[in-house]
Amino acid sequence: MNPVKFVRPLVLNIAMCAVVAMCVVAVGCGSPDQYDVVLRNGMIYDGSGGEPYVGDVAFSGDVIAALGNIGEATGRTEIDVSGLAVSPGFVNMMSWANESLIEDGHSQSDIRQGVTLEIMGEGSSMGPLNDAMKAGMLESQGDIHYGVEWTTLAQYLEYLERRGISPNVASFIGAATPREYVIGQDDRPPTPEELDQMKTLVRQAMEDGALGVASSLIYPPGSFADTDELIALAEVAAEYDGMYISHMRDEGANMLGAVDELLTIAREAGIRAEIYHLKSSGRSNWHLFDEAIAMVERAQAEGLEITADVYTYPAGSTGLNAAIPPWVQEGGFEASLERMKDPDLREQIANEMLEESGEWENLYLGAGSPENILLVGFRSEDLKPLTGKTLGEIAEMRGTDPRYTAMDLIIEDDSRISTVYFTQSEDVVRKAVGLPWVSFNSDAASLAPEGVFLESSPHPRAYGSFARVLGKYVRDEKVLSLQEAIRKLAALPAQTLRIDRRGELKVGFFADVVVFDPEKIQDHATFVEPHQYATGMIHVFVNGEQVLKNGDHTGATPGRAVFGPGRTDR
Repeated sequence: MNPVKFVRPLVLNIAMCAVVAMCVVAVGCGSPDQYDVVLRNGMIYDGSGGEPYVGDVAFSGDVIAALGNIGEATGRTEIDVSGLAVSPGFVNMMSWANESLIEDGHSQSDIRQGVTLEIMGEGSSMGPLNDAMKAGMLESQGDIHYGVEWTTLAQYLEYLERRGISPNVASFIGAATPREYVIGQDDRPPTPEELDQMKTLVRQAMEDGALGVASSLIYPPGSFADTDELIALAEVAAEYDGMYISHMRDEGANMLGAVDELLTIAREAGIRAEIYHLKSSGRSNWHLFDEAIAMVERAQAEGLEITADVYTYPAGSTGLNAAIPPWVQEGGFEASLERMKDPDLREQIANEMLEESGEWENLYLGAGSPENILLVGFRSEDLKPLTGKTLGEIAEMRGTDPRYTAMDLIIEDDSRISTVYFTQSEDVVRKAVGLPWVSFNSDAASLAPEGVFLESSPHPRAYGSFARVLGKYVRDEKVLSLQEAIRKLAALPAQTLRIDRRGELKVGFFADVVVFDPEKIQDHATFVEPHQYATGMIHVFVNGEQVLKNGDHTGATPGRAVFGPGRTDR
């Protein structure tokens, strides 16, 4: 990474702010042809949540140089955006674009919704890696194939930048990553020496620019970590003003206990914390949501900094093996296959899939029926024709019990099988969307309706989660105002993550700017036909360079690696 790339904007910003400070007016000092880009006469939503106003936005290089009425000043590129909303670019608080950006750096499905920063690292991250982890990544690849040309997390982000990407990228270090690096897939606590090694890996990642530590506590090996281990890792992140963020240990019957664990980690580690994709899963557990919110808000009143994020659909997506008890997966995926092939263990697994448990979140039961478990991503060419069918349908086709069908499919596909679980309530989603401390995510890769991406059928949130906020929940249902939605899409996550000079329209901030039509912005992806772009986003700029023009991708790849507060040269 060339450090000049990061130093130059800082020098420019300091000089620019000095010039602005000497001006009599607050809109910036312009002279003809001073600016590279001028957006004229738009309705400006600056990200603060305040009332919008009509005005101009001007860029010089990669930063915002002026806001308001810039008078007679001109730009090399001028765009009339009258009648359109102009806002800071959106932050995807939980992105799974790790591999999709390697395949295609244009990030079409997210750019066309206004996402200019992808945040990765839920549970596991793309570094740090040892040789065994690299070999495992190569062996487990599905439709997207790539060489693992990095070792640390920072090297991975810089690798993406060198390849060329349209959005900016940042990442947490996954809590399971240092655990796997040090002790592999074993279900046991680390020794004191091993925990010290894990903490050292977290420290190195934080100094390299990780945003904090991210856990995902329903998936092995992350689920093998106890609360004390997570506190120890979070304490290291706190030293660098990082945060702890978690897919909690249970979003179903034991949701309140899982919230309590997250609050305990935040309190004991002295760290701010966030709940990934806040929800209550399983019809019998929907009533728990209100108490979970009350718990968070009591903690906030106590002084803890607790936030959350959501995707805007009443169904989640993960692997089919998430319907299998976690003990089956100790020792890694290959070990789980051997257990599912064992006749005696198959019977035990099938029995436990029908039991409520305080030890794991049972997504098979949470879905209510095999008809509510939709299979959307296979690795095997022989099984790909089953894409888009429910587990119930496939079980009926095969004449087998759905529980054994699930195990058989995992074995035959030699993969976890991407699966959509219909376990949530639209009323709960609506409540979560309206909470002032909740931002938004896709919990998905960034895709395009072409090439290798058509080999699987993703959750529609990959194409519509952010447009759905602005269309369904702002314009159509009026759950929140447009200015509040933009605050929650941009400024709130940037501030929560301590991202430097992004998330708001301010002089000296990076020019991540989007222009859209509030009356037309709309998601179109469905569970049956997910590969459909959202519409209504007109222009998108990343670091001052236009990546979406009149609704079409320009092919530009100005995205950068963005680093957390622990990296001093960011």
